[in-house]
Amino acid sequence: MGKSKPDAATINYNELPKKIRMRPYYIILPGMIILIGIMIPFIIAIILSFTNASYRLPMDRWRLIGLGNWINMFTDPEFYHAFFVTLVYAGSSTGAELLLGMGIAFLLRKDNRYSRILKVVFMFPLMVAPAIAVLIWQLMLSNSVGVVEKFLNILGIFNFPWAASPKTAMFTVVFIDAWVNTPFMMLLVLAGIQSLPKSPFEAAQVDGAGGWFTFKTLTLPMLKPYIYIAVLFRAMASLQEFGIIFATTKGGPGNTLMNISITSYLTAFTYQRLARAMPYLLILWLVVNITANWIVKKQRKYAKEAAGL
Repeated sequence: MGKSKPDAATINYNELPKKIRMRPYYIILPGMIILIGIMIPFIIAIILSFTNASYRLPMDRWRLIGLGNWINMFTDPEFYHAFFVTLVYAGSSTGAELLLGMGIAFLLRKDNRYSRILKVVFMFPLMVAPAIAVLIWQLMLSNSVGVVEKFLNILGIFNFPWAASPKTAMFTVVFIDAWVNTPFMMLLVLAGIQSLPKSPFEAAQVDGAGGWFTFKTLTLPMLKPYIYIAVLFRAMASLQEFGIIFATTKGGPGNTLMNISITSYLTAFTYQRLARAMPYLLILWLVVNITANWIVKKQRKYAKEAAGL
């Protein structure tokens, strides 16, 4: 009789060929490189937040000053304004993109010639860089040559202020953000709709269930895990938004759109107070982390419910 294969528990790891022994290290190596690349600037930011680091001073004069930068931030009314703007912008843009994305996804859920054409059309904004999108919309919203202004004139609205007024600046940047990123939401929701099982809907149709009842009791509960994934990506990005706001108004008019990202950028590079900008970035990281963890927990909960667990 031939020799039987040795049991896995009896294999001596040190006797395996070197290539096989090195495989676990090859697998985790990319992850470790990425982790190190993330942790190094993160640790440096924490250290700098306790110093007087500034581009106005040579590095040999940088000193530890304790909690001074954190105290200055928490006692500055501008920080709370920036925090509020960050939350309002993130909530408004993510909510608008979710509603628009879901609406378009449901309209395009049937696979036919027209939906295939429209899917390609709706993908165009996603291919445009945010800064370029801002330039396009600034021309379109111009009160002198803008096509949107001409359309509003037909409706009896003249010289709409858009980003020039504190009352409409937030609406303008959220509008541009929604134009750029709604296709992303649409893609994720549409993928979720197309992956739903068909048997529950066929059974509901046989039982004579209406469209709203089917949506409320079947479609939406099973679609929630995909919706939360879409919200996760867009919420994390909108909380850190810099490009669209900076390209549109640089945080203006006044300080209307000064969110945490722009406040930290101006503090570090315009006012050259590098250390004072670090607490803003670390607070932003904390907000993004808490928000992401909350959304992930919700997504897992609804994924289990959709799977019947």
